[in-house]
Amino acid sequence: MKTEVLRQLDSSLPPDDDHPYRSGPWRPQTTERRAWDLEVKGEIPTDLAGVYLRNTENPLHPPISLYHPFDGDGMIHSISFADGDAVYHNRFVPTDGLVAEQAEGRSLWAGVAESKSLAERPGWGARGGMKDASSTDVVVHHGKALTSFWQCGDLYRLDPVTLAPDGKETWGGRFPAEGVSAHTKVDENTGELLFFNYSTEFPYMHYGVLDPHGNLAHYTPIELPGPRLPHDMAFTENYAILNDCPMFYNPKGLAAGHYYLTFYPEMTTRFAIVPRRGTSGTVLRSGTNSDVIWFDAEPTFVLHWINAYEEGDEVVLDGFFQHNPAPTPLPHLSPQENAFRYLDLHTMQSEARRWRFNLVTGETEEEPLSDRIMEFGMINGTYGGRPYRYSYNALPVRGWFGFEGLVKHDLQTGCETVVTLADGEYCSETVMAPRLDSKAEDDGYLITFTVDMNNDESRCKVFDAADPGAGPVASILLPERLSSGTHACWAPAATL
Repeated sequence: MKTEVLRQLDSSLPPDDDHPYRSGPWRPQTTERRAWDLEVKGEIPTDLAGVYLRNTENPLHPPISLYHPFDGDGMIHSISFADGDAVYHNRFVPTDGLVAEQAEGRSLWAGVAESKSLAERPGWGARGGMKDASSTDVVVHHGKALTSFWQCGDLYRLDPVTLAPDGKETWGGRFPAEGVSAHTKVDENTGELLFFNYSTEFPYMHYGVLDPHGNLAHYTPIELPGPRLPHDMAFTENYAILNDCPMFYNPKGLAAGHYYLTFYPEMTTRFAIVPRRGTSGTVLRSGTNSDVIWFDAEPTFVLHWINAYEEGDEVVLDGFFQHNPAPTPLPHLSPQENAFRYLDLHTMQSEARRWRFNLVTGETEEEPLSDRIMEFGMINGTYGGRPYRYSYNALPVRGWFGFEGLVKHDLQTGCETVVTLADGEYCSETVMAPRLDSKAEDDGYLITFTVDMNNDESRCKVFDAADPGAGPVASILLPERLSSGTHACWAPAATL
């Protein structure tokens, strides 16, 4: 392996840090590198071409009071494939917050587990007072990697292969004042990017579309009864699907300046089916809710959707239903430890479910797709918004936020192919990369980064998507053990 150190950032974290989300698989990195001539077990397929991108949380300074893993600074990892070879890069996302805190050598903004009043400078996020770490999601649109923050902020542009920074998205001065939430959606069939945002101010949510050239083509309010915390969205060929789940900030607490997350099981989960660009025929409109069709369903909170598509008069939506979105606090745990229970997907009882919304009758039907605890579902991106058969889901570790394996879920037969890693080894969100000249939905490769605590190393593992249970066809050693994180994406070579 050959490596080049691009930059080393200063960190004021203690060397003997024992915080559960700043140690072990979550030990942060501080060095940016490029690596090539990578050591490979097996063989990198010659028909694998494109880049796998992964966003991770890497804090550089102790928090003002309490640390939550979603507060860490964004670091992107890329591994690009061509002609049976691979090259690796990693870089911090140079957010305004990171630059300011590096200059001061300490934290300046409040984290999600801290009071907004602790922030020393005006912040970002739907609730305000937070640092826009841009450490949640990453997609590739119009030739650029775009990183995003889960509570709404700026979109930062990077070269999708080298990760060289390219500033913030401005959309020609039309970038929303409310920011953009994580989980922007790229429709690989049209080249459009769909997005939403939310805030504590009326109308509480907006939805928009970028055309394939990166121009803002549509932006409209989605009026909600009050502040909400939607985390993801879905789309079909003709519609966007937004949600109003009955878990949000307690209104009385919010009026007093406190952010107490509360689940209201007496309320329904509401879904907004929205025409992709509205029905008025205008390109950019202030809009009303006249084009939105609302549907009610069982109360829950959904962290992530898998896919959606149209079938006759129905819109079909697949995602992960939480049976226990608000775990009861345990008396023997500290407030911070109880807060971390919201990261345990076993405690939340997250299972795959299907919703059917009838656009003629207004009725909703829902059914479970599996009784296995799973989350972070990925698909072959060319089937996004279209009928599909396979999802590739993460197997959560019990007791904390991490993944011990993956599941190929055949939604047609119900068959689940489970790939479990060795004890002490964890994977990342697993993307599906169609092979060149792919002929079928699962004709390609599954790609994931692993964190191996036994050997103190990370690898990029490549599986045959048609038969992941056979084990990796290639296992590529990376120059340093990665920190854990949240989301990933695959960008085919043609989009770069």
